[in-house]
Amino acid sequence: MPDALSAETVARVRAGDREAFEQLFRSWYPRLTSYAHRLVANRDAAEDVVQDLFVAVWHRRERLPDLEKLPAYLHRAARNRALNHLRQGRTAARWLATQDPDPGAPPVAEAALLGVELLGRVRTALAALPPRTREIFLLNRDQGLTYPAIAETLGISVKTVETLMSRGLRVLREALQDHPPA
Repeated sequence: MPDALSAETVARVRAGDREAFEQLFRSWYPRLTSYAHRLVANRDAAEDVVQDLFVAVWHRRERLPDLEKLPAYLHRAARNRALNHLRQGRTAARWLATQDPDPGAPPVAEAALLGVELLGRVRTALAALPPRTREIFLLNRDQGLTYPAIAETLGISVKTVETLMSRGLRVLREALQDHPPA
């Protein structure tokens, strides 16, 4: 554990001691920023993710876990915030992609309807996947994480990631087999 934090330090943070919180922050900030950077691939975004995490830790300090569970808690919280950051970026990118660069151009209604139908079928197929398989699929396809990065993030083997991705892709192929190609 960074800088040998003590159970007393964690108790002081829970009690609202700002110096103890600063010690916690300084001990964990570099490691969590590095971890978040591996997930979001942007140093500034990783720093923002971890700073937001510590703001939330301060606001919920009374519920801070014991020293033994603190590392897992902080890593999971950093991971969740990093993934949320990536999701928000994808949403903004999708919205920008829908903005027509030529406002005078007519909409392509048929293509839009096929896209909506396909999106609905993909969402239905994804919802039918087991939760872990769906999470791995989304980490790979939406966040662009490699199999080794997913394995590290989730604490599982690369072989497990490969197996679950294969199953997920098979289910999606079966669900979309009769959809016309784009």
